[in-house]
Amino acid sequence: MRDLTAVEIDCHRDRSPAVLEHYGTVGDATCGVFVVRSPVDREQLRIVASSGEGWDHVSVSRRHHAPYWRELEFVKRMFFRDDEYAMQLHVPAPEHINLHPRCLHLWRPLDVELPLPPAWMVG
Repeated sequence: MRDLTAVEIDCHRDRSPAVLEHYGTVGDATCGVFVVRSPVDREQLRIVASSGEGWDHVSVSRRHHAPYWRELEFVKRMFFRDDEYAMQLHVPAPEHINLHPRCLHLWRPLDVELPLPPAWMVG
């Protein structure tokens, strides 16, 4: 994941009292809450980023519906380096936990390389 104190990311950091009360901090180079305008319709994307326990994680939510693919791709490019893979994870139904119906997640393991299909299968 990128350094979240980099100017182009940190300028979007939510430093509100609500964030401070909920998390106890506004974050650092590895975590925080951010508000970014959607490249689709300029509405707010609320982003929570963290790194720990072997994972980089970014969640993206909107007020009235789940983020569009273009928005998730925009956030991936903003929060992860160009040479990093990130994934959505679709778990079996019995393991599905939905704490926020309009939120999508990106994950990147820190200690293992993601297995990838051949390039011709992806495009």
